[in-house]
Amino acid sequence: MKTLLYKNTKISYSDSGTGNAIVLLHGFLENKKMWKEYVDLFSTKNRVITIDLLGHGETDCLGYVHKMEDNADVVNEVLKHLIIEKAIILGHSMGGYVGLAFAELYPEKIQKLVLLNSTSKEDSEEKKLNRTRAIKAVKQNYESFISLAIANLFSENNRTRLAEEIEKVKAEALKTPLQGIVASLEGMKIRKDREELVRKNLFPILLILGKKDPVLNYEESLSQIEDTTAELVSFEDGHMSQIENKEALKTILLDFFA
Repeated sequence: MKTLLYKNTKISYSDSGTGNAIVLLHGFLENKKMWKEYVDLFSTKNRVITIDLLGHGETDCLGYVHKMEDNADVVNEVLKHLIIEKAIILGHSMGGYVGLAFAELYPEKIQKLVLLNSTSKEDSEEKKLNRTRAIKAVKQNYESFISLAIANLFSENNRTRLAEEIEKVKAEALKTPLQGIVASLEGMKIRKDREELVRKNLFPILLILGKKDPVLNYEESLSQIEDTTAELVSFEDGHMSQIENKEALKTILLDFFA
C-alpha cells in the first residue's frame, strides 16, 4: 500500500508494472482490492494504478459530501505524484462518474476512457430521491443496507451461482465507513450531466453495459452514445461485469488498451 496526503487527507493507491499508464477506479462500496486479478494481468505490459476513492478502502474521508470533482482531483494528485502525464482511465459505476469528471477537468491527461457499468447521464429525480432514501436507510441499519445493496448489483440468475463472490464483495463493502457512504451518495446525487463530453469525441471511449443491470437501465444507457465514436460492449448480465463476465471482460479490455 502506498499513500500520499491531499488536503490533509490520506489517499491510498497502488502502482504496478511499467509502460502505458492505466488507472482503475472502483465503484461505490468497493475499493482498490477489487482489481487484483486485473492488475496482475494488465501490469505485465502496462503501468497500472489503482486508487481508493474518498471514504473508501484505506483512503480517508475529506468532508460530508464527496463530489465527483473532489475524487477527480484526488486522481490528478496521484498522477502528479507519480509523474504520469497521460493515462487510460477505467471506472466502474461511480468510478466512471469520477473518470468523466477527470476527463472534463483534465482533458489533456486522458488517453482513453472506459465506462464500466456506468453512465454520463445525471441522476433522474427518482434516482436522487432513492439516494436520499439510501442515506436514511444506511444510517438506520448499516449492515442490512450493505447486504441488500451488494446483492442487488448482480443479475438475479447470478445470485446463486456467484454466492461466494457476492459474500466477498459484501465483506469488503462492510469496511466502508458510514461517513464515506453518505458523502458518496450525496456526491453522486448532485453530479452533473456529462453526455456532452461523450458527444465531443475528444478521446476513445468504451462503454460496457449489462443488459440485466438492476442499477442502470440498459436501453436508457444506450442513448448517451448515439451519433458518437464510442464503442459499445453489452453483456447479458448485471452491474458487476468485472465478476459476472470476468474472462470476456479481460479480453475486451486488453484489446481496447492496445
